[in-house]
Amino acid sequence: MFEEKDNKLVAEFTFKDFTEAFGFMTEVAFHAEKQNHHPNWSNVWNKVVIELTTHDAGNVVTEKDFKLAATIVGVFDKYR
Repeated sequence: MFEEKDNKLVAEFTFKDFTEAFGFMTEVAFHAEKQNHHPNWSNVWNKVVIELTTHDAGNVVTEKDFKLAATIVGVFDKYR
């Protein structure tokens, strides 16, 4: 789901509507806060684009990014 591109993990998620996309983002936000690792993301109607990189490590991909990516995929699996 996530692919490594330009020193980031990047993924796009599609939902049935804005409400479902926003619900996904809300759940991911709680997990991100628990992991103290926050995504760069955007939302337009039913699409959410997420980019993960570790700012403290110089904006490169680290284990923190892979851990949060796995969590995000787990959340998304509920919507399939």
